[in-house]
Amino acid sequence: MQTLFVELGDRRYPIFIGSQLNPEQLLAPYVQGKQVMVVTNDTVAPLYLQHYRQALENLGKDVAVCILPDGEKYKNIEHLNLIFDALLGAGFNRDCTVLALGGGVIGDMAGFAAASFQRGVYFVQVPTTLLSQVDSSVGGKTGINHPLGKNMIGAFKQPEVVLADMAQLKTLPPRELSAGLAEVIKYALLGDLNFLLWLEQHIEQLLTGDEQLLAEAVYRSCAHKARIVASDEKEQGDRALLNLGHTFGHAIESYLGYGVWLHGEAVATGMVMAADLSWRMGWISLDDLTRTKQILQRAGLPIVCPQIPLDEFLGFMAHDKKVLNGQFRLVLLKQLGQACITREFDVEKMKQAILANQQGA
Repeated sequence: MQTLFVELGDRRYPIFIGSQLNPEQLLAPYVQGKQVMVVTNDTVAPLYLQHYRQALENLGKDVAVCILPDGEKYKNIEHLNLIFDALLGAGFNRDCTVLALGGGVIGDMAGFAAASFQRGVYFVQVPTTLLSQVDSSVGGKTGINHPLGKNMIGAFKQPEVVLADMAQLKTLPPRELSAGLAEVIKYALLGDLNFLLWLEQHIEQLLTGDEQLLAEAVYRSCAHKARIVASDEKEQGDRALLNLGHTFGHAIESYLGYGVWLHGEAVATGMVMAADLSWRMGWISLDDLTRTKQILQRAGLPIVCPQIPLDEFLGFMAHDKKVLNGQFRLVLLKQLGQACITREFDVEKMKQAILANQQGA
């Protein structure tokens, strides 16, 4: 097992990364209060709920469970209210802990509920997908989607602890594993060329579910995110670098309907658009653009966007959280392994990059 800490000034929390982790031992110092609400979904519950419920009961906790339907399309206000219904129905007080057992959707919704219930209760993350282990479980961003924009309603809520167990990835469908690798590749493209070289050497082995290599990929990804979050917890500056490909990708998700494409699939295509625009701006070479496409393709990810009318695509981009005063701020590549946040780009070239990477274009 490896341990990372997210440092947040006067507070910090650990990320435990390994295989066959012992939840009773690792959660004991961090699960606060007597009452614990486990929020999970109907896919994860049959696999892992009993294991964690037993561990919590062994710690003397009173455990209640809220099981939500599985899928991005349920990440909305109606299903968020089911968590509040469960908390209130079970008579939970403000000294309780909400534990998220699932992927990014469950983590985001449970975290938002923990941030909101009685104005804030304790929160624990047990991410069960690769994407949530390397990205959404770390850093405290929580929230729900709105028909006009992804993750537009939410709050910052840091967990007390994160448990990332590689053994749980054995039950992950191949498509979900690939979607998680999109976020892993993102960290390499935006800030770590050596990590990109490592991924190019090992991408096929990662797709086989090699637990040792997956643990290394999760550790390096979380270490990168932890450094950025430590310097910019509320995304006032450099934390926005972590959104490489996301402004384009969120537009794809919003247009198609949440869950039609997985988040990682949309981000992968968005990163291709960002790299394409970076090439059109003369910042990276055509070989760099090709290299970006190749590593994403090798990870089993789409690199071509569905056909979306340009005005609608731009309309969804305009609802992105990184738009300020009507101006797009994009995360682009100065070179492979070095990203920047900028308004200084040619809008016409941005449109060309979008159109060039659509089906049938």
